Order: sequence, then structure tokens, then C-alpha cells
Amino acid sequence: MVEERRLRGRFRPPSLSWVAARVLEVVGASPGRRSLDCCQPSQKPPQIGSGTPARGVGAVQENVAASTQNQALAAILFLYDKVLGEPLDRVEGVVRARRPKRIPTVLSREETERVFAQLEGVPLLICQLLYGSGLRLNEALSLRIKDLDFARREISIKEAKGGKDRVTMLPEPSVMPLKAHVESVRAQHQQDLRRGLGRVQLPNALGRKYPNAERQWSWQWVFPAASHFVEQESGIRYRYHVHPTVVQKAVSAAAARAKVSKHVTPHVLRHSFATHLLENGYDIRTVQELLGHASVKTTQVYTHVLNRGGLGVRSPLESLGSFNNAPRRPLH
Repeated sequence: MVEERRLRGRFRPPSLSWVAARVLEVVGASPGRRSLDCCQPSQKPPQIGSGTPARGVGAVQENVAASTQNQALAAILFLYDKVLGEPLDRVEGVVRARRPKRIPTVLSREETERVFAQLEGVPLLICQLLYGSGLRLNEALSLRIKDLDFARREISIKEAKGGKDRVTMLPEPSVMPLKAHVESVRAQHQQDLRRGLGRVQLPNALGRKYPNAERQWSWQWVFPAASHFVEQESGIRYRYHVHPTVVQKAVSAAAARAKVSKHVTPHVLRHSFATHLLENGYDIRTVQELLGHASVKTTQVYTHVLNRGGLGVRSPLESLGSFNNAPRRPLH
């Protein structure tokens, strides 16, 4: 199953997530397995009849999100169709969940400044790129040295969501701190090279095409992790980028210290980037391109905060002089 997904360009390192656990349950694999590698085409797939996937997925009973339900169902269909070669007939009783429409959380400029005031170090630099350049968290963490163009004040995002590349701005206030950070990363890389390390994993098959590229400075992570890891297949020690939870925990703690009552995550800074650009008068097509949205309909969700109040409608309560001018009665 892993090889099939890698060929289709949709491979992610398998882990025992909720989806993986449900797929293993449906195919009758041992609960102790830690991945989907056990699902081989040579195995005879269990017969699935009416209602079986619904019992195996158990999405309603376990109260998981609609996207997780659909992911589990798609994984089961993919397993039987593409891996085991036994495509399922129509199974009754399985309904695809509908994702509810959510309005994104957006910080005001004052709230954004308060959160930034509580951040420091690498998490602060990363959050500046999320808010100042509109990057997703994984896009910021996956940046390599070659993706930064200080002269043109540009950031190149490679293989972003949907496998697309794009270019966005490098905010001026981040240039000097980022340059200083890059120099510290260079010193760390030089020290790794002296120790016989200094390798980073390369995308796709570039490691075979350019055998020495994994040690080259241009391919190093902009935000490297503090330690190395050993790849199981080759036994080589690599340095990965900062883990997303480092930034997520830092942002959550900063929002709490800043006394921001909203649910603040790193992705909220990207929402705020788009909303504040639209408030500044930039057209929605430009914002769409900077965000990397395939459709302008996705970007239109940010227009909800451009209007005053709900949908830009002025409440009739505001037109009553008795409420606008009269002294307020104390509440009991």
C-alpha cells in the first residue's frame, strides 16, 4: 500500500492514526501493527458486505470530524481497489460525511502585536513568516536556504499544498533577523560537516541524481531541528527541520500570556495575513495568488471580516437615539 501511494505522489509516512487504525480493523490486521505495511496484495482480503465498512470505520460512534470520516472511507476503498485488486461493489449504509462550512478565526492587528510580543527566538521568526508572507506552517518549516532571496525580498515555496510552487513576499522587518538566523544555521552546518554529518533528506530522487547535494549549504533547512535522526533503511544520520508542535505550543502559550480570548493557532496568522491584506485594499486575485489557492472561492471566505458587523448590515439598534445618547442603566 505504501508503494502504491508513493507512485501516486500521495505518500506520507504511515502511522497508527485514527484512520490507519480503522483500516487495520476492517482488514482484520493485528491491533499491535504500527503501520499499513501489513496490507500486501498477496493477502486475501476479507469479504465486506452490507454495513461492514460502517461498523469498521465507526465514525459516528467515535465522534470524529467529517474529513477524518471521509479519509478513512477513501483509505478502505483505495486499499481494496488499488492494492489488493479487489474493488468493492456498492455497499449499502455508508454515507460520506459533509464538511461544515467554518468561518476562519482572524486576529486584529492589536491582538497580533500582543501575541508577537510574547514570542521569541525561532518560533517568533516562523510566525513572522506566517503572518508576513502568508505561509502555511509546514511551508515555513520546509523552507531551504535556496528558497530565500534577500535581494528580491522573495520566498519560493516548493511543492506546497496540491504539489504547486509559488512565490510570495519576504517582509522587510524579517530580513535582518532572518539573515542573522541563517548565519547561525551556517555555523551549525559547518560544525556538523566537521563531525562527518551535515546531511538533509532531499525530495523525490534528487539524492541519487545529485549524491553530494544533501551536504550542500543551499539544501539545508532554514529552521533545522536541534538534533539528528537515523533513517532506518540506510542507517544515515540526517538533520530534519523543527517539529510543528514546537511552534504550535509556543503560539498557544503566547496567546494565553497575551490574554487573547480567541483560539489562536499558527494557521490563524495566515488567516490574519489574508484578511488584513484585503482590508488594506489589495484585490482578491492577488491575495489568492499569494496564498496559493486553486480557486478564488477559497479566498472569498476572508471577505466576511471586511464588512462591518454581520454581512455588513447596520443593526437597527444603532439607529435608536435612546440607546445611543441616553445614560446606561446599571445591570442587576
